[in-house]
Amino acid sequence: MGTSRPHGDDLGSWLAANGFEPVEGPGTIADAALVRTLLVAAARDGRSLSYSELLRALGHRFTRPKMRALCKTLDAIDTAGAQDGEPGLAVLVVRESDRLPGQGWWVGSAARGYAGSWDGPDAVAHIEERQRAAFAFWRRRG
Repeated sequence: MGTSRPHGDDLGSWLAANGFEPVEGPGTIADAALVRTLLVAAARDGRSLSYSELLRALGHRFTRPKMRALCKTLDAIDTAGAQDGEPGLAVLVVRESDRLPGQGWWVGSAARGYAGSWDGPDAVAHIEERQRAAFAFWRRRG
């Protein structure tokens, strides 16, 4: 499900290998352009990111309020991308426990057309399909 980490298991190593440095300072969670850049790089690398990894890359520790704020940014990114015919990127942001998106993704417009359980084999298959579409799209765009 996009969990391969060709540059090691360390997010810092992956960010450095892809030309990114963690950003310090408040407000970066709402920076849709920055978050989108990180997600596009992950998609091109065929990799999902946990909520904690993405928040850390933005210079924040994981907290539920920060995760909820990040989800608003992810929704804005996917809404804008859909207008340009892009597959969703929010599907790449997953829980560490099961590598599936959180509840907000499943109840939002991103999951349109899927009526199954939010966990289990059907959910995994659905997410893998959506992630593969994002990986393929962004690799083609180089």
